[in-house]
Amino acid sequence: MPHLPALRVLLAAPRGFCAGVDRAIRLVEEALRRFGAPVYVRHEIVHNRSVVQALERQGAVFVEDLAEVPPEAPVVFSAHGVARAVTAEAGWRGLTALDATCPLVSKVHREADRLYAGGGAERRHVLMIGHAGHPEVEGTMGQLPQGAMTLVQSQEDARVVAPPRGEKLAFITQTTLSVDDTADIVAVLRARFPEIEGPRKEDICYATTNRQAAVKQVAAECDLMLVVGSRNSSNSQRLREVAERTGAPRALLIDTAAALDWTALDGVATLGISAGASAPEALVQDLLARLGERFALAIEERRVTVENVSFRLPAELA
Repeated sequence: MPHLPALRVLLAAPRGFCAGVDRAIRLVEEALRRFGAPVYVRHEIVHNRSVVQALERQGAVFVEDLAEVPPEAPVVFSAHGVARAVTAEAGWRGLTALDATCPLVSKVHREADRLYAGGGAERRHVLMIGHAGHPEVEGTMGQLPQGAMTLVQSQEDARVVAPPRGEKLAFITQTTLSVDDTADIVAVLRARFPEIEGPRKEDICYATTNRQAAVKQVAAECDLMLVVGSRNSSNSQRLREVAERTGAPRALLIDTAAALDWTALDGVATLGISAGASAPEALVQDLLARLGERFALAIEERRVTVENVSFRLPAELA
């Protein structure tokens, strides 16, 4: 047997699926069992190509427009949530709508309603901290009337945003943002608008926070950090950024082990690995198996917390 070079691997934990992603996938699978194929899904159920392709093989059909869904067919709204106009459209089209919105995203929707309404007092204009074009942001901003919410993407945006004069202000955030970046943006907003009201409880979800904390714990020890996740996954992109900002000389985002350019490991003695909240653990295990064909691995898992969160399916599918 040929001599394999040594490679130390630090596995960040928690990593991979969160409770909201797990619930959304189970919802589609249960809908397929209950209704039979095809079951339509508006937008990718979660942002991971491996997950989407696996569900397609079972009979899920992914669409971006409800006009693509036949009348009375079952349609699942993705974990990212949808605007109220989309829910209304499903109703007047006569579709059987099933909502896979993550409960923690739904919590942000309720928070937006509460802050906008002002608890019965004067309405507030809501600043949404998030990324333009992300379906979670579009769904959340679509909870309120047009013009009731303004998107803030960066500290620079926070320094120049000009909300309507005379209106009280509030802010909410996308659930999958960088914890540190968001804190910096909020600090700018609070300095400019001391009376601004925030959510009662942190909007960035537990899974995003935990995965970023785990990456921070290992990044400085690594020559390279690999994050398993798709490019359109916000939480996966943030993990890559967090790794680079907290000491990893390089950090790469890869969909699967097959996408890895193995020359990236030249000169790497310690490799860090994490996975976004929408990436299956099977992809991490496949990466480790392929690494084991090329290196003598010394694997160490670094866990910052144990997660025991779970979410039930909607009553109509439970």
